Amino acid sequence: MIEITDYKSLLTVGRQQSDPQRFLFVFLETFLSDDHNDEDKKRFQSGQGGELKAIMSVDKNLSELTNFTALVTESEQMEQEWSIVLVACLSGKNGNFPSSEEAEEPLKMMVQAVQNGGDLSKYLAFDKQGDLLHFS
Repeated sequence: MIEITDYKSLLTVGRQQSDPQRFLFVFLETFLSDDHNDEDKKRFQSGQGGELKAIMSVDKNLSELTNFTALVTESEQMEQEWSIVLVACLSGKNGNFPSSEEAEEPLKMMVQAVQNGGDLSKYLAFDKQGDLLHFS
């Protein structure tokens, strides 16, 4: 079994699944809350801490995905600045890809988890450079 260490290995693992995968992406911006203190500001400026806000989401069949650079390029066409992308997978059934309609509810749940300050550790997360992030 391949360990997921980057976007490329994520796609490799997705291709190894017995049923086709639809990938769910929620793009997030990070910002400093209005009630921040000096320590919060220092952490934020060093690339840690801050608040998260979901700004866009999309679902894609695994067959539509190539590499992280292509994902970033496509996202930039939406003219929304983002810092982190959350990723989850939705498995198909009987050799069929899940539909975009089937992905709507799981995508909404991902966005709600961000909005409600929920547990994001169950999702994979990458920064804009493609580095795998870990939520604590």
